[in-house]
Amino acid sequence: MALAAALARAATRILHGGFPLHATSAALYTRSRLFCNLPAGNEPSAPGGEEEPWEAAEAEILLKVGPVVELVKDILHSRRYGNGAFLNPEDEKVVVEKVLAHHPRSEDKIGCGLHAIMVNKHPDFKMSRCLYVVRTNGAWADFSYRKCLRAYIKGAYPSHADKFIHKHHLVQRRSHLGLLPPK
Repeated sequence: MALAAALARAATRILHGGFPLHATSAALYTRSRLFCNLPAGNEPSAPGGEEEPWEAAEAEILLKVGPVVELVKDILHSRRYGNGAFLNPEDEKVVVEKVLAHHPRSEDKIGCGLHAIMVNKHPDFKMSRCLYVVRTNGAWADFSYRKCLRAYIKGAYPSHADKFIHKHHLVQRRSHLGLLPPK
């Protein structure tokens, strides 16, 4: 639990620009890679060739979505937020801008206006917690962060999206498709 909380805090700092890269740390990084006989950032990773397009795309996607996934998992699975709790302003900003904005039906989810983002138990899957949009009229609507991330990846990286989604387990769960009976 402590490790997950530390990772979530680090992910939040990264998302909010809390880790500036200083010139000295970049120089040390380059030197250490050279001393280890590894290619520096401006050198090809393999002799005679560039990095594979899939590997480069995967690394870029992970840099973009990894901290967001860690933050959302921390929100849902840690004790920072109890059932029915609204997210703090920093977490809400990240969830709205980097998750909910990419939901295929985000306008329908927000409806008459966004009041807050809340964590609560899922109505059908009682052992699961999920994120809810709390509208200005008091109504709630749940949304899947996985669905949001799938839509973002498919839009931003269309040629690598399917492979990334399957490899990193962002596929739609079979129980949600009606293929497996809910427990």
